[in-house]
Amino acid sequence: MNTADLLADAFGRVSEAVHGAVDGLPEDRLAVRIDPDANSIAWLVWHLTRVQDDHLADAFGTEQVWTAGGWADRFGLPFPDGETGYGQTSAQVGRVRAPAELLLGYHDAVRDRTAGLVGTVGDADLDRVVDTAWDPPVTLGVRLVSVIADGLQHAGQAAYVRGVVERAAAR
Repeated sequence: MNTADLLADAFGRVSEAVHGAVDGLPEDRLAVRIDPDANSIAWLVWHLTRVQDDHLADAFGTEQVWTAGGWADRFGLPFPDGETGYGQTSAQVGRVRAPAELLLGYHDAVRDRTAGLVGTVGDADLDRVVDTAWDPPVTLGVRLVSVIADGLQHAGQAAYVRGVVERAAAR
């Protein structure tokens, strides 16, 4: 296995977890918040996908799928196009509502773009600095691991919320 294969596998696992959390759920269940300030499945998946899209576009010097693919317009959220969900208020979190097909369509488009981008990464590329706003500066390798970790965490949270929502609906 080479670097590109490893990265493709890791991002593929994020996508599998996202599909497991979202597939087959109606929009009202995707929007459930298990307490008034909790994140919904819809917000978690939208956010993790926005972060992946934003961070990889920045690291590779490409336009985000969110804007280039018209996803911002399709979602119609009341946020600026550059919003990723980081630091949003509870009220803003509650405004993210979308059907499964829309969430997964955007996620799959970002997954496909990600696969193309990481498919070109070799060992030497991992040390390339992609963000000098931090001390120490962030390398491509660190940024990719961070996005994978964030994606897996949020997909796991979405899977947990799905379990809670499905058990409550079965009662």
